Amino acid sequence: MSERHDPSTGLFARTSGEEVSPGAMLLADPLSDVLRAIRMNAATFFLIDATQPYCVDIPHTDAYRAMLQPTARHMMSFHVIVEGGGVAAVSGGEAEAYSAGDVVIFPRGDGYRMGTAADTPPEFDREETMGFFRGLAEGTLPFVIPEGGGGLPPTRVICGFLGCDAGPFNPLIASLPRQMIVRRQEGESLLDRLIELTMQEARRDRAGGASVRLGLAELMFVEAIRERIAAQEPGDGWLAGLGDAFVGRALAALHADPARGWTVGTLAREAGASRTTLTDRFSRFCGLAPMAYLTHWRMQLAARRLAEGGETVGRIAFDVGYGSEAAFSRAFKRVAGVSPAKWRRQARAGES
Repeated sequence: MSERHDPSTGLFARTSGEEVSPGAMLLADPLSDVLRAIRMNAATFFLIDATQPYCVDIPHTDAYRAMLQPTARHMMSFHVIVEGGGVAAVSGGEAEAYSAGDVVIFPRGDGYRMGTAADTPPEFDREETMGFFRGLAEGTLPFVIPEGGGGLPPTRVICGFLGCDAGPFNPLIASLPRQMIVRRQEGESLLDRLIELTMQEARRDRAGGASVRLGLAELMFVEAIRERIAAQEPGDGWLAGLGDAFVGRALAALHADPARGWTVGTLAREAGASRTTLTDRFSRFCGLAPMAYLTHWRMQLAARRLAEGGETVGRIAFDVGYGSEAAFSRAFKRVAGVSPAKWRRQARAGES
């Protein structure tokens, strides 16, 4: 493989002459790449066993994120409706009904209410709610938590809270609405089996149970996102783009080889579209033109490595496609708002 530095851009183009093969593109998995890069992991996972009427009023995750996962820079929650139903609304938003089989997701960490009806008063005030999160953090609460006024029918909800990195570029979270309800597809799904495993764990007290449940939480979230991709809901941005014929192939190609010296023309050929068609569709789904997306994704990859280890900035710059450390540093500051060196210092101090 030969390499060519373009001094006008600072890019260090890989010029092997080899195109990313269709087989390699099929192996590329942008969703998995993003989940790895944002370091998503479960903070807590529990089952709410509610009776009528019930209502919880949960503040923004900034209020309790440090309790549940001190190293997380962002937190989101999801709620799998096992039985019953109700309504959910983010703070200041419209209430939306959910029923058994649905998954309610709050990707951006907003405060929200979930309960029997939009006018049902919450069972606990803010101080009591914060005490609940302290109990979760300290491990003093059981996996199954009762709530509500004692009436029928019951509602059972599996709740998970996941921490991750929000910046400098998190296309998954950036593309999702403040509140998202994933409607269950017809037929048995992997999510059904994960729910069954979770309920089995709830009925047994076995060594390692907490670790198993946290692993199930992550799997359930990913499966809910995959079902959303399959549903092709309008307005899902990047997530919907994964299922688009042209944009999905373009994303797979960029994620398969982010350091390559891509142009809109070479990417359009990989995607099987004209440059105009690809640019228009890519921008509509992803909110960025293809080359701008590539720059942002490179900076996300670089940010993780800056935070994790002792590699030099020059080494990281080269690996994400830049032959000039200065050009990389300019691009990084433009996307992240700080220099690579400052990002590294903040990450080590737990501030970024």
